[in-house]
Amino acid sequence: MEMVSMEKELKSNSYPGRGIVIGKTPDGKKAVTAYFIMGRSENSRNRVFVADGNGIRTQAFDPSKLTDPSLIIYAPVRVLGNKTIVTNGDQTDTIYEGMDRQLTFEQSLRSREFEPDGPAYTPRISGILHIENGSYNYALSILKSSNGDPSGCCRYTYAYEKPLAGEGRFIHTYLHDGNPLPSFEGEPKRVEILQDIDTFANLLWESLNEDNKVSLFVRYIDIQSGAEETRIINKNR
Repeated sequence: MEMVSMEKELKSNSYPGRGIVIGKTPDGKKAVTAYFIMGRSENSRNRVFVADGNGIRTQAFDPSKLTDPSLIIYAPVRVLGNKTIVTNGDQTDTIYEGMDRQLTFEQSLRSREFEPDGPAYTPRISGILHIENGSYNYALSILKSSNGDPSGCCRYTYAYEKPLAGEGRFIHTYLHDGNPLPSFEGEPKRVEILQDIDTFANLLWESLNEDNKVSLFVRYIDIQSGAEETRIINKNR
């Protein structure tokens, strides 16, 4: 699979929806993850990311304008021991609780499927980073309707052991803008990861469509020490 730049991927797509990136820095020393949200409606755009312990949650920027919190207010990032969970919905909690009961990442998601927001039936995308004793691996999952038919759920999990330095994988909810919005297709894209967290965060933020971008989270984790660096960027300030 050809490696592509995140800048090119994002600038060529006005509405990838919500996206997760996971990978490793070029020097091989840090695990990397990023999560962004976009919105077309006033309700979706009325959000910010805020820190919540060692994770984050979404929150209404203007509570008076919040009309339906069901699919937009959740904790995208939670940490369970040496595992960092990143998702586009409240399945973050499902994964956290399942893995806390010794279920696997995939088993934890068996009780969930795509979002009930027809006709889009937005896919649930999820990622997990596992760092232990100086080793690092990660996995990505997507749960989506069967070609737009909500009577079936397609479940795909992609696991990456001993990930290579300087690269990562990128998965997002929608192929592109449309009505209805078409779900992501295929294997997560192989993308370039940058060494510096601020350079990478700025590249992602500046490459997202100006009208539709809402919030961005980026975290770099030292694979040996577990030390974290986090950046949060919100359009609403």
